[in-house]
Amino acid sequence: MEQLKGKVVLLTGGSRGIGPIIAEALAKRGANIALAARSKSGLQDVATRLGELGSDAFVMPVDLGQASQREELVATVLREFGQIDVLINNAGLETEGAYTDLSWSSIRETVEVNLIAPMALTHLVLPEMLKRNAGHIVNIASIAAKSGAPYAATYSGTKAGLAEWTRALRLELADTGVRFSTIFPGYVREIGMFAKFGMRSPLLVGSCTPAQVAKAVVHAIEKGRVEKIVNSPPLRYSFMINELSPSIGDWMMRVSGLAEFQRRKVGK
Repeated sequence: MEQLKGKVVLLTGGSRGIGPIIAEALAKRGANIALAARSKSGLQDVATRLGELGSDAFVMPVDLGQASQREELVATVLREFGQIDVLINNAGLETEGAYTDLSWSSIRETVEVNLIAPMALTHLVLPEMLKRNAGHIVNIASIAAKSGAPYAATYSGTKAGLAEWTRALRLELADTGVRFSTIFPGYVREIGMFAKFGMRSPLLVGSCTPAQVAKAVVHAIEKGRVEKIVNSPPLRYSFMINELSPSIGDWMMRVSGLAEFQRRKVGK
């Protein structure tokens, strides 16, 4: 079992949504955390809470859509802590809506933040991890990576790309001491992207809590879990069916109410 006590964790998307909940779960395990997000005040609020839990928290406002700021983030954290033991790519943009209604700049920004930024940050931290033969990359994907959701096509595509890229790297670097994990949250209740709509997901689709996502992240690091779906049970079985028969999978998306739910979420 990997111990988190004293480890340095770089967490993106640390100012809101599930980010602060993940950060608190890590702090309770004794990790020191570098928080990155756009909101300086939000980061400072989270850092105060982490300090109360005994964690050495460091904050850095950053726009992950900008290559120069990603590079500065990793360099600054390495100067501050000496090394990065765990990178958690949590930041993401949902960018829901009918695909043809979205501006190309919005689509491109979503790809940059959700997929390019995790790939870039991983590329920046890997050399130091490989030198030490130790490290862990945790990528927060989505159940949309398992089965694309209508009116969230760009988001689904970026999360699917993130998941399969992680799998490929996990195999490529299997004997290096660097580990990779992917977390697939469902519709997260209470806070974050989904909660803002104030709607309940269909019964057959289910949902999860921020605490469940945070627990999955901690377990992935401590117990070496390579993948974890965080969602109430019914939807999980549909993923297997979808792999065997995409047409039946599409039908299940419709009869479960998910397609209609997504449509109503974006006001269509």
